[in-house]
Parts: sequence; structure tokens; C-alpha cells
Amino acid sequence: MAKEAIAVLSSIDSERFGIRVARAPHVTVDVLPGVLRFCISNTVDLLIARCANDDLVAAQSMEARGFLLTDTLVYYSFDLAKRPIPEDAGKVRVRPLRPEDETQVQGVAAASFKGYFGHYHADPRLDRRKCDEAYISWATRSCTSKEVADEVIVAEHEGKVAGFATLRLNSAQEGEGVLFGVAPEAQGLGIYRSFMVNGMRWCKEQGAQRMVVSTQATNVAVQKVWCRVGFEPSHSYYTFHKWFTPEGN
Repeated sequence: MAKEAIAVLSSIDSERFGIRVARAPHVTVDVLPGVLRFCISNTVDLLIARCANDDLVAAQSMEARGFLLTDTLVYYSFDLAKRPIPEDAGKVRVRPLRPEDETQVQGVAAASFKGYFGHYHADPRLDRRKCDEAYISWATRSCTSKEVADEVIVAEHEGKVAGFATLRLNSAQEGEGVLFGVAPEAQGLGIYRSFMVNGMRWCKEQGAQRMVVSTQATNVAVQKVWCRVGFEPSHSYYTFHKWFTPEGN
């Protein structure tokens, strides 16, 4: 099996923000010098890096080198091999995405993520409008590219798409619920819970032994839903941004 790169260039982020962006998903003290060398040799403007929450040495080492803490990402998991999947008690129909749904999914993403404060928004040097567009683009690409999502399901209410959930297989053993959005006018119909239940079903159908989901530590509302359907806390990461170009350039 090929060794995972300690850092990679992010074409999507680079195109969106008009700068050279790299990502380092698993930073430790041992790999940090190599990550920094990668960024310098590739003339990177912005590095988006993550380290495990319990690796305070890595976190403090990044802070000492001018990294900016931008969010805390928490993961929950559900053991599909040992626990029964709850019943879907939702009030709307959940079905697989159809090609003609893409525009409506884009609209739901724009409405549901309006005002959402992610790690992009936590960086004052990034354009606010482009930060908003990141989640819309993510949802749209999920509908068209298997590199982004293996499956997209939608909730249909009153003849319209009222929500979407994107799913992927991380490995033969693990499935993940990646991006969820529910239209503001469809809140309170149990759509998010239905997405979680149907996501578990899809993961199990693919042969996965567990399903994972993640969100910011401050997003308590969805974590409550996860707990109610049987998910348990698993692990967490800090997200840091590191700029290599002076502000104003």
C-alpha cells in the first residue's frame, strides 16, 4: 500500500480563492518540518492542516510557527456490525439523487449553509463570499463526481428537494456521512434523522462495519441527533491555517 503524502496541493481551494493552497491532513511533530518544506518548495500561499486533539505537542508546535487555529472537528461512529439500525420515523420521502435534482440541491446548500461558520470563515484573510461558495460547490460536485461522493440521497417534500446527504466509502470497513443540508422551510420534519438512518442502511449495504460522521465541536444540534440514533464520540482534530505570504499580497 502506498504511503499517504504528508501534504498535497489542493486544486479546488486554489481555484476558489485564487491562491496556491495545500492541505496536510495528519500533522505530527515528526512530519511538521517536512510539511513546511513541501509548502516552501511548492510556493504555497496557504496551508490547511489538521492534527489530532490529543496531540498537544503538535498543536503547540504549529502555534509556535504562526499557525492559526480555525476549528475543532469532532467525529462520531456507529458500529453497524453489532448494533441494529433504528427505524426511519421521518415524515418525508428519502430517495437516491436523480440527475435533474442537481440545481435544487445547489439551492438547498446555499440556503442551509448561509451563515455557517467553518474553518474558511474563521480565517479573516479569506474572502467571505468565496467562503460561502465553498459549501455550495462541495454539494454540487458531490452530485457529479464519484471522487467527491459515492452516493447522494435527497428528501422530497411537496414535490421539491428539501434536503440532501452525501455519502462515501472510506474503506471496505468504513462508510461516512459527509455533507448534509436541509432547507430552512423543511426544518422540523425529521429529515436530518432520516438521512442518518438511510445513511447507515447504505453503508451496511456496501458491506461497511461502521459509519462515521463529523462536524465542528460547536455544532451541538446535529451531535444530539447522532447520539439519539446511537452514534458515539470517536475522535477529534484541530484545524489550523498557515499563511506563507504577508497580508496584503
